[in-house]
Amino acid sequence: MITYAQALQILLAEAPAPKTEQVVVAEAADRVLAAPVVSAQHLPPFDNAAMDGFALCADGQPLPAGAVLQVAGWQAAGDAAAQGEAAQAWEIMTGARMPAGLDSVVPVEQVEVLDAVEGRPARVRLQAMVTPGQHVRLRGQDVELGETVLAAGTSLDVNAMTLLHALGTARVQVQQRPQVAVISTGKELISDAAQPLQSGQIRDSNRPFLVSRLHAAGADVVWNGVVGDDVAAFDAALDAALAAGARVVLSTGAVSQGRYDFIPDALRARGATVLFHKVAIRPGKPLLFARLADGCLYFGLPGNPISAAVGLRFFVEPVLRRMLGLEEEAQLQLPLQGDVRKPPGLRMHARARVELDAGGRLSVRVLSGQESFRLKTMLQANAWAILEGDDALAPAGTLARVQGWGHREPLQLARQEEA
Repeated sequence: MITYAQALQILLAEAPAPKTEQVVVAEAADRVLAAPVVSAQHLPPFDNAAMDGFALCADGQPLPAGAVLQVAGWQAAGDAAAQGEAAQAWEIMTGARMPAGLDSVVPVEQVEVLDAVEGRPARVRLQAMVTPGQHVRLRGQDVELGETVLAAGTSLDVNAMTLLHALGTARVQVQQRPQVAVISTGKELISDAAQPLQSGQIRDSNRPFLVSRLHAAGADVVWNGVVGDDVAAFDAALDAALAAGARVVLSTGAVSQGRYDFIPDALRARGATVLFHKVAIRPGKPLLFARLADGCLYFGLPGNPISAAVGLRFFVEPVLRRMLGLEEEAQLQLPLQGDVRKPPGLRMHARARVELDAGGRLSVRVLSGQESFRLKTMLQANAWAILEGDDALAPAGTLARVQGWGHREPLQLARQEEA
């Protein structure tokens, strides 16, 4: 049995190098940039009004309240360029292009209309001093032509996508999504929710959980299915997964030492190299990692739901992260709210809740009910707390390493419950 640190070193050494592809921006949401994005235009692309009002020429000098100006024209958002005169004003709308020669905007609320023609202002008086350049958004004030706006490794969230659309970026170079397959094993598993359970049967909850979490982690699930405790059926499922293009395969169950735990031998019979089997962790100690004959990576996760979740989060996701070209995941340390009993000598991955107290201080609460079959605690958890060392007790106040529910998901804070 090896330590988690040793297992992680093996995993990252085996992780395939990232591969890139070019996609249209409309299909790039949630992808990871493989190359920086350089702006091909200024943003804003032209000087424009920040408010409804009147465009003027201050020419470096304040215009005093009481000044009277003729209104020479009007400019709305979307209108083409126009030419202004120094001694004149133009009625202008928010976002409209500033007429050439004009450099400031006075809000409509700070102007008295003295004359109007056909409902449009013709002559106005300033009711407040105008500072040169006020209420004007300058060309390139936000982004300049040739500026690097997004670095390689950036995840294209809604904010990044908004900027790409604003800049008129048509295509981006992104990391390919890792191609992953999921196989649930066990003759007791029922995947059809409409099918009544017979004696000894249970619902297949691992597979939909893993498929959903893999999508959130940035992977593309190309195949998933359920097989019984049968080597021939397993081989057929694995062949189907590989034919679908999977380069990473996950299975749940059949990796311990029971009569029906056939996967280690089945993999070796296919020419696979088992790189480790059993890690000093809880839950999930029987986890297996292998390299198939064609180089595909194989994770044999235990069948208990939380053991499978730990295997995905702390073994599979670091490999996916490497395949996506992302940097090592940042980690947080927070004090434990209370004493936590832990297995001596094993790295414990506990469902936990990061909470904010009335004073704005963060701490982590390890939830009760840590058995690997319990699903309900996942509803309360917003993080994983990791505890290591040889002691059987981690006292309150001990700093625990805390990681989010998924490697691409920020921690969601919760308000601390009152005692």
